[in-house]
Amino acid sequence: MRSIHQIVIRPLVTEKSTAALERDGAYSFVVARDANKVEIAQAIEQLFNVKVSDVRTMQYRGKQRRLGRYVGRRSAWKKAVVKLREGDSIEIFEGV
Repeated sequence: MRSIHQIVIRPLVTEKSTAALERDGAYSFVVARDANKVEIAQAIEQLFNVKVSDVRTMQYRGKQRRLGRYVGRRSAWKKAVVKLREGDSIEIFEGV
């Protein structure tokens, strides 16, 4: 079994995720690419001591980047959008 810190990599704070937080109460995280929705929900519940009601996930392909004549690729990643039970909140997102 993986640790919760291997499943939830970091919070994702962008203009779009901040707007979703204010509008829908949805928190965004970068998660491990092979993590499923059940693992993500359990990790968020243990990490922040809240109750998760809904998890949506999206896979992103890495973008192609160049440095001079050399072509490389950024890493692919996975985003999870998590909704919490009514009345719960995560403090790290407050004031963002």
